[in-house]
Amino acid sequence: MAETSAAAFPLTPRSMPHVLLSLIRNPLDALPPEIFREPIIFTRMGGKMRVYLADPELIYQTLVRNSDALGKGEDVRRLLGPALGDGILTSDGAHWKWQRQSVAGAFRHEKLLELQPAMIAAAERRRDLWQSHQNDTLDLCQEMMRTTFDIIVETMMSGGDGIDVDKVERNITNYLKPTGWKFALGLVGAPNWMPHPGREKAKAAVLFLRATLAKVIAERRRSGIERSDLVSMLLGASDPETGRTMNDEEIIDNLMTFITAGHETTALGLAWTLHLLARHPAYQAKLFDEIVNVTGGNPLRADHVGKLTYARQVFSEAMRLYPPAPIISRAAVRDFTLAGYTIPAGTIIYVPIYAVHRHASLWEEPLVFEPERFEPEAAKARHRFAFMPFGAGPRVCIGNGFAMMEAVAILAVLLQKFRVTGSSEPSPKPIMKVTLRPMHPLPIHLVER
Repeated sequence: MAETSAAAFPLTPRSMPHVLLSLIRNPLDALPPEIFREPIIFTRMGGKMRVYLADPELIYQTLVRNSDALGKGEDVRRLLGPALGDGILTSDGAHWKWQRQSVAGAFRHEKLLELQPAMIAAAERRRDLWQSHQNDTLDLCQEMMRTTFDIIVETMMSGGDGIDVDKVERNITNYLKPTGWKFALGLVGAPNWMPHPGREKAKAAVLFLRATLAKVIAERRRSGIERSDLVSMLLGASDPETGRTMNDEEIIDNLMTFITAGHETTALGLAWTLHLLARHPAYQAKLFDEIVNVTGGNPLRADHVGKLTYARQVFSEAMRLYPPAPIISRAAVRDFTLAGYTIPAGTIIYVPIYAVHRHASLWEEPLVFEPERFEPEAAKARHRFAFMPFGAGPRVCIGNGFAMMEAVAILAVLLQKFRVTGSSEPSPKPIMKVTLRPMHPLPIHLVER
């Protein structure tokens, strides 16, 4: 196929007022509706070419084959830079590479196996708290946020030296709440200092969160105690080429990344999973049967987690419908060819995972919750990039194994003790605040088994 010049792109018309309003309210609504049916959409807005990809092969060609032509882009830095600095999620090039190498050891499979008892213990603490709330209506997001935060602090920071969990949670929410405004202002090229609703609260949240982690690092340096956790790994990390170590700000950047992104995404995945199971009692019963068969009715042990294959299917299907990180964005730093078109440097590329996971050409009855889609043979028959809740390519989420192991352990511990039931109201609309949150709380009721 002959290459096409930028002037000849088949542009899909968009209404700037509609897109801006959608970005402020819910960035998912700013996606071109055609991307749920078509493989690729070209638009031009804010003076830039914007390409949306939903075809798995085109996603592979972009994120893997042409990964060296892509940078994180201004959108990501504008949105996450104030909180995450120049850490592993927001940096590019050599700086990203050596940071990723520095923390890779914390996420090796054998290291994750060592963390399973701590994951199970945190889930058991939540289960025991639930026993005193059997007649109450619980907010799933809040419950899962606290559970996964407990795990992150325990496994990655050896207890966190007295971090105020509730205050951290509130400040993470305050930071993420006005992100729609940041998207919209970025689209029109407004400067970063431009006032907008929630800006001051978000700034205060960043100051609190980073100061909290600075205290953890200062205490660790003062004590001199060596621990086998992410904090110690970052303190001892050095660039293999230059030998330089991370300063405190760079360590905070990466701890902020793992604490905010690491626990929030898994927590939301679990909240949506339990919400869906409450609405599909047959699937919940099948999962309970697996838990009983694997554990023999005894408390969950670390060696049980890897055997809970249906639990993985259930969590995967929930993440298909509600991917915790619903959109990947990149910026082309040089020209490259895709689908016969020359994609010029400066183009903004979006992989709307939310749309890919619900795409009419990739999934039969895409809006239906059906964990059997992830049976081994069915999963093997699909293109690898049709399902990508953790991203893809060189920048695939480094914590994907941690998240899956953690989610399975939490589901098994909680559902071994309780059957969950939910509201008969329609599921709340998902809303993107960097991560995919429900527009309204996800209420749940507990029935002790």
